[in-house]
Amino acid sequence: DGMNVLFIIVDDLRPVLGCYGDKLVKSPNIDQLASQSMVFSNAYAQQALCAPSRVSLLTGRRPDTTRLYDFYSYWRVHAGNYSTMPQYFKENGYVTLSVGKVFHPGVSSNYSDDYPYSWSIPPFHPSAEKHENDKTCRGKDGKLHANLVCPVNVTEMPGGTLPDIQSTEEAIHLLNVMKTTRQKFFLAVGYHKPHIPLRYPQEFLKLYPLENITLAPDPWVPKKLPSVAYNPWMDIRQRDDVEALNVSFPYGPLPDDFQRQIRQSYYAAVSYLDVQVGLLLSALDDAGLSNNTMVVFTADHGWSLGEHGEWAKYSNFDVATRVPLMFYVPGMTTSPVSQGARVFPYLDPFSHIGGSVPQGQSKKVVELVSLFPTLAELAGLQVPPTCPQMSFGVVLCTEGRSIAHYFTVSEGKVEQGKEGCDGPERCFNEEPVALSQYPRPADTPQWNSDKPRLKDIRIMGYSMRAIDYRYTLWVQFDPSNFSADFEDVHAGELYMMDNDPNQDYNIYNNTSHGWFFKKIID
Repeated sequence: DGMNVLFIIVDDLRPVLGCYGDKLVKSPNIDQLASQSMVFSNAYAQQALCAPSRVSLLTGRRPDTTRLYDFYSYWRVHAGNYSTMPQYFKENGYVTLSVGKVFHPGVSSNYSDDYPYSWSIPPFHPSAEKHENDKTCRGKDGKLHANLVCPVNVTEMPGGTLPDIQSTEEAIHLLNVMKTTRQKFFLAVGYHKPHIPLRYPQEFLKLYPLENITLAPDPWVPKKLPSVAYNPWMDIRQRDDVEALNVSFPYGPLPDDFQRQIRQSYYAAVSYLDVQVGLLLSALDDAGLSNNTMVVFTADHGWSLGEHGEWAKYSNFDVATRVPLMFYVPGMTTSPVSQGARVFPYLDPFSHIGGSVPQGQSKKVVELVSLFPTLAELAGLQVPPTCPQMSFGVVLCTEGRSIAHYFTVSEGKVEQGKEGCDGPERCFNEEPVALSQYPRPADTPQWNSDKPRLKDIRIMGYSMRAIDYRYTLWVQFDPSNFSADFEDVHAGELYMMDNDPNQDYNIYNNTSHGWFFKKIID
């Protein structure tokens, strides 16, 4: 007995989804999932970079505990032998399976996606993945380039496919295998898009005529943005099509028409992703597993689409740290599902009209570090204990806290901020906050500001997001002993969400912030 888990994690997806109120995007399948799910509209990653965020959410520990701020160390060797979420499910009798990009590949997951600790069988990687950065984008000159904006004819691609298409096929195959063996499973599916390059089947462009695409509401670098906070989007500049624009470093804006093209292709890639999710969830129905499988959908972090004159991730702003997060739990977020009933019929984004509302929605501020204890609780497993202050030697604990108590709500009701105690030591009387952080090598933007290696980190930006503000301190950091010095503040940011929802007007210098400072130190 017990519930299966289908865990879908998307690369670089900010909440541009119909179920999050985006009016332009076509995302009918993810919206349909939301209509059966508890949706969190204020969920945040702990660092806006793939490897640190994924290791953090999969271990339930913050980047200061995994000691991973770049791509170049394996936490079990470098920080502590921490159990992961899939490992915990595996130790509790689940078959654990990984498809696509779940752990960040490379040294940060021991070149094995943490197999065999985390997974029952070796993880699957789509063969087309190795062509992601090849010259496969046909330019106006008819030649092939390694572009940022890259709509393609799939039949012309190496192998006639794309990575996410292969991952969906493999995940569907595994669902059917699990149905036959009747073992309970934890299946993680990691999708690549909308990570750059924005390489997707070209027909998705039809959904987004360029004349409907606007610029970001705030496409300029804010006057009072500290230079240490700015990320110069080096990875974008290195693509052939952007390089040809010869934009000045670090602040030079991209031409407006090209900004629109990036935004158009990001949306097109999201609709392509939506189709993959739709096919996967429809297969879950086909296998008769929708009534005993919970579905979790999230991303490793967001992606800036020209806001603040920035592109990509690498910052502490909401556009880089905020992620979609939803949980479908049959019998809990929906009425019990009868065997064989269709919960997720496939919806075609080219013909589907009409939105759908989330089943339940919480505006509570939550963090991805809380996924591990939350999934454990929802699956009926013992919730891993809360980590002590120093937990390098503790194999199983979490620095997040289960958010399952936020959705024991009567059906269809939006949760009305009711607070309670979850165990003797944890009272949530104070509003929850989300903590994110980002390292920098220097006070001014330079070539490695987006992705400094550990040895080059000199400043850490610690950021605290509450429902009504974001407060960020950029403090001196010593990578040799991983210590942050809060007495040596290089710069600060304070945005009040009520009158500055886009975080454009930094009022740090004209506000007394002793209260915020005390809270972030705690």
